[in-house]
Amino acid sequence: MTDCIYYGGKGGVGKTTCAAATGLSLAAAGQRTLVVSTDPAHSLSDSFETDIDSEPTALELPGPLEGETHSEGKLWGVEIDPATQQERYEKLARALAADLRSAGISLSDAEIERLFSGGMPAGSDEIAALDLLVEYVDSGEWDVLVFDTAPTGHTLRLFDMPGIMGNALETAQSLRGQARRIGSAARTAMFGPLSMLGNQDDDESLASFQARLERARELLADPDRTEFRVVLIPEQMAIAETERLVARLREADVSVERLIVNRVLEDPHEGCPRCQSRQARHEERLAEIHETFPDLDIVTLPDLEGEVHGRESLSIIAERMPT
Repeated sequence: MTDCIYYGGKGGVGKTTCAAATGLSLAAAGQRTLVVSTDPAHSLSDSFETDIDSEPTALELPGPLEGETHSEGKLWGVEIDPATQQERYEKLARALAADLRSAGISLSDAEIERLFSGGMPAGSDEIAALDLLVEYVDSGEWDVLVFDTAPTGHTLRLFDMPGIMGNALETAQSLRGQARRIGSAARTAMFGPLSMLGNQDDDESLASFQARLERARELLADPDRTEFRVVLIPEQMAIAETERLVARLREADVSVERLIVNRVLEDPHEGCPRCQSRQARHEERLAEIHETFPDLDIVTLPDLEGEVHGRESLSIIAERMPT
């Protein structure tokens, strides 16, 4: 059974670093782990300092983390490209258009193409992430999926999308059913029994797509399978946004059990008043976080000098990440 860990939060708080470090830690502990970036502004490749494709890419694990003797797990990464899903959505649109044409409602191939000529519609990255969530879970290839999500607004759409798309697909299926009944009656009148012959490859495309979205929603709301971890930094604006995000996730029945407070200054330079002041401010914000979220596990990560890229710096974070 595949488990899922989602990292979310406002932009620039270190979600990608947390996802990459968690993937590294899980793989080092023997788990077959896939780290998935659903953020259109991908930076997973930068974190691992290697090229990651829109298909799962095997990543090297050059030796154990500190304190470990070996690593039997394997690590993969993938950066979801909504454009790779366009063909699937176009197929659904063409299937609906064919039924509308059979009922005398004109929607040509050229008009379908124009629907996608400006790129994928809003929300397509979230839809692609949900569709691939089900594909990755059902494949059975991985023990754990670790998701690096887009900033808060995109993330909330990710969890709202199954309901939104469910309503739209139900309407589309109803419209398609009406068009098919009209078209079937006309074909039967014209061709008799021969009207039953034809290409039925797309008969269940809308229904199966809706079923995948419903399954994705079930997975997201299953606390035994999915955990959402909110990443923030010790600043007031980040705390306020985290409070709103946690509330919205819980409204959606998504399990939130811990917060990851990133970039906490723990060891300021001696003789640096500015550093001492910053550390004191961080301690105040941490106290505020504990008071605001008394029921959540709070994990703190150190503020490292420079950007966290590559195995060496990721391993420092990985040692602190819960798995």
